[in-house]
Amino acid sequence: MAHGWPERLWVVRHGQSAGNVARDEAHEARLDRIPLAGRDVDVPLSALGEQQAKALGRWFARNPATERPDVIISSPYVRAMDTARHFRAAGGSAPDERICSDERLREKEFGILDGLTTTGIASILPEQAEFRRLLGKFYHRPPGGESWCDVIARLRSLMDTVSLHYDGRRVMIFAHQVVVLCLRYVIENLDEQAILAIDREADVANCAITEYRFDPAAGRGGNLVLARYNVTAPMEQDATPVTRAPDPIMGARG
Repeated sequence: MAHGWPERLWVVRHGQSAGNVARDEAHEARLDRIPLAGRDVDVPLSALGEQQAKALGRWFARNPATERPDVIISSPYVRAMDTARHFRAAGGSAPDERICSDERLREKEFGILDGLTTTGIASILPEQAEFRRLLGKFYHRPPGGESWCDVIARLRSLMDTVSLHYDGRRVMIFAHQVVVLCLRYVIENLDEQAILAIDREADVANCAITEYRFDPAAGRGGNLVLARYNVTAPMEQDATPVTRAPDPIMGARG
């Protein structure tokens, strides 16, 4: 019987990226800018990020086929697509499973603040730091960039597509930290205070699993129900280091 939702939905943050590493180094050195050239979309995985993605794939490969995704959707950013590819190659899904790229899963856009550290924001664009302090990260939209609300708007459209095309399927999404959190906001019908409280508890780990299962008894006609959040067991069981690059104050390739 059709119910309009996947049977299972996993949401995974990409593996550690070169941007995560460069951001940490820039903050430790109190630099204004993260020393990365080129577009954010092209930032690759680090060597450790590749290991994390493979560990995730091996963890799923140990499950029966009915416990593995049969639909894979990814942010078009290189670090997310490569995480999906390494996951698939390690046995996380069928080797011929198509990876569908969807631009609505892209990283939050930081506009004029892209690549700036917290120190850089304060010294170069102090008015934006003040705007964010007044508005909070949920509503602050830097020039040329997005607020969390903007990300949520595109994710509502994405979930409409998932509901329409993947009824009863097992769907895995590869994306970014803010996207993982904003999908929780959409799927669980949270408010600003609730999602920011979740955000304060812990950063979303690279390649951590957030899982939803369809429950026919949830709400009117059934709904997706959170089964687990930010689970790092695949890396821990594989003795692969777990990384949790924090969400930068505004700009930063996560």
